[in-house]
Amino acid sequence: MCGIIGYVGHRPAVPILLEGLKRLEYRGYDSAGIAFIQNKELHIIKTEGKISKLEEKVFSQDVLHAEIGIGHTRWATHGEPITKNAHPHKDRDGKIALVHNGIIENYKKLKDELLSDGYEFVSDTDTEVLVHLISREYKKTKDPLAAILRCLEAVEGAYAIGVIFLDRPNEIWACRHSSPLVVGLGVGENFVASDVPAFLPYTKDVIFLEDGEVAKIGKDVVEVYNSNKEKVDKDVVSIPWDITLAQKGGYKHFMIKEIMEQPRVIHDATAGRIDFNKMKVVLPQLDEYPLPDKIQIVACGTSYHAGFWGKYLIERLSRIPVEVDIASEFRYKDPIIHKNDWVFVISQSGETADTLAGLRLAKKRGAKVIGVCNVVGSSVARESTTVLYTQAGPEISVASTKAMCSQMVVLLLIAIYLAQRKDFSQREFFDQLLFSLKEVPQILRKELPNIRDRAKELAIKYSFARSFFFLGRGLFYPLALEGALKLKEISYIHAEGYAAGEMKHGPIALIDQNFPSFVIAPKDDLLQKIVANIKEIQARQGPVICLTNKDIPVPSTDRWEIPYLNSIMTSFFVLSATQLFAYEMADYLGKDVDQPRNLAKSVTVE
Repeated sequence: MCGIIGYVGHRPAVPILLEGLKRLEYRGYDSAGIAFIQNKELHIIKTEGKISKLEEKVFSQDVLHAEIGIGHTRWATHGEPITKNAHPHKDRDGKIALVHNGIIENYKKLKDELLSDGYEFVSDTDTEVLVHLISREYKKTKDPLAAILRCLEAVEGAYAIGVIFLDRPNEIWACRHSSPLVVGLGVGENFVASDVPAFLPYTKDVIFLEDGEVAKIGKDVVEVYNSNKEKVDKDVVSIPWDITLAQKGGYKHFMIKEIMEQPRVIHDATAGRIDFNKMKVVLPQLDEYPLPDKIQIVACGTSYHAGFWGKYLIERLSRIPVEVDIASEFRYKDPIIHKNDWVFVISQSGETADTLAGLRLAKKRGAKVIGVCNVVGSSVARESTTVLYTQAGPEISVASTKAMCSQMVVLLLIAIYLAQRKDFSQREFFDQLLFSLKEVPQILRKELPNIRDRAKELAIKYSFARSFFFLGRGLFYPLALEGALKLKEISYIHAEGYAAGEMKHGPIALIDQNFPSFVIAPKDDLLQKIVANIKEIQARQGPVICLTNKDIPVPSTDRWEIPYLNSIMTSFFVLSATQLFAYEMADYLGKDVDQPRNLAKSVTVE
């Protein structure tokens, strides 16, 4: 949701800002802009629409001599997605420019106060309040740190802010509260951004800002201050990502690239976590904690579906009860949390606002909080009691694919780890499970092209549909939910995921020859149950795509076979198939696959 990039150094700043904005496109946006200081003047260029439109506007001017600047991609909250509401915003004297992610909840009160003081507003945004407040305080103090801190004392809400001052042409000032912001450390140049990929070609060394901290960023120095204006020593973290992982690598879209990377993701997520000599899962981060009486999983969207899938596994393998909550509802239900509970918070970015709120509530009530996330040094990673990184690498497409795959692997390892700690007598079963997990990457890598070909055939055939059911039972019910989410996210076709047994309790009324069902029916103990559900649909002339295994007798309009290892490992093939079906459908229909409308990659406001 929105993106910030800032640069100060020895290179031309504007091309770096535009490049950084492109690397942040995955976060979702509807307008973009940059501000830079050149020839002792503050320049702002912005436009609605895509960054390519901004580029045309920028390069029609002489912009190659600026060595400092800030840029922004906006996802509209207050005010329409038009040029006057795009960031950066400037103060009335044209000497301060500011970019902002987040929402200022009390902006109306602050705006009325500024209007009464004679300030005029040229946009409909909450952000413009910030630049006027900072300007007012800066005129009094001539101290950027003091001005920013006094401004933020008055502000309620979430924010990440980047500011440049015309009379301080070698400094960017940045701060955050409940919205991610990271400083990149180079040689003779430094960066600030919403996310690491924005400056990954230039440095992997970063500083993560905490809530309430303010950073002064020069070309040769970075200083961080707390709310008392005291300098804070910050640890430098090296991000283990390769820039090639954040590029398309010859694929048409990031989404298809990230789906096809899932064999590597499964391998990387298990690396160092399985001792094949002892046939044991090794998660030393969890060894010091007594086994929980109950586990709570808190997540949003795709991460919630991964957690729901994990619930089935943890309860089946370890017999520890698990509750799964949508993070946006978790804290409002006044959850019952005990000190001997474990709370798993799952987030690809580690910055999801609702998930972080659940994390903080669980910690406040004394539970052990285990973060499951993909981004080193993210808020979830820093604030959890301990963290298990999913090792997916940067995920750029807004629709999450390989992140869920990696979360499923980690949850499977957690389930086996807990069962082994309880000393279950199913040693042979767990040995077979770990061996099959080791085989999945190689088999999936071989089969993905075939799965994609079939996905393309079926997507073209069913492109007429305006609605879809996705049905599954047991482990495959959460994957039906995820399949439906993917299809509606990127193709804009209405889709609903259901536990197949629930069809007869109402939804089956919608079935006719123009309402297809995508049924997940692999070889498992519930096969005959789901076959009965398929027959119920067919009796009402409903078309059925049946995702199943070879030699499994299932009635269907269109049969789609995937490899079978066991019901647990088959989940990874089901996941890829549903993702590819959604991708091929959206691509065939000409949709913007990587940046679907109205969506943001990281939801950092409630």
